[in-house]
Amino acid sequence: MTRDDETPVARLREMWARFVRERDWEQFHSPKNLAMALSVEAAELLEHFLWVDNDASRRVGDDPARLEEVADEIADVAGALLALCNSLGLDLTAAIERKMAKNEKKYPADKIRGKYRLEE
Repeated sequence: MTRDDETPVARLREMWARFVRERDWEQFHSPKNLAMALSVEAAELLEHFLWVDNDASRRVGDDPARLEEVADEIADVAGALLALCNSLGLDLTAAIERKMAKNEKKYPADKIRGKYRLEE
């Protein structure tokens, strides 16, 4: 099994693109459909945490079977996201870097540290 620190995003995108291509699913992979799929997959991930308090949610990793179910849903979310990037020709790494630069300006560490929002 390959790990995060060994895997470039391009390899994951190609893995997903090959999976889609081999099943002739490109015809269904419009940006609209993929954005909807991403939302559905995220909702399936949320189900694992519905009605669970914060402390219990932090203990999900203590149950290997439950953690595997959560990992499967996270993989589905990531797959839908990668497929959407493939469909739009969007570079995920560049998009994340641009967004993080915006976040750095919007949430300066010296003003937001330990808070969930800036004081208004």
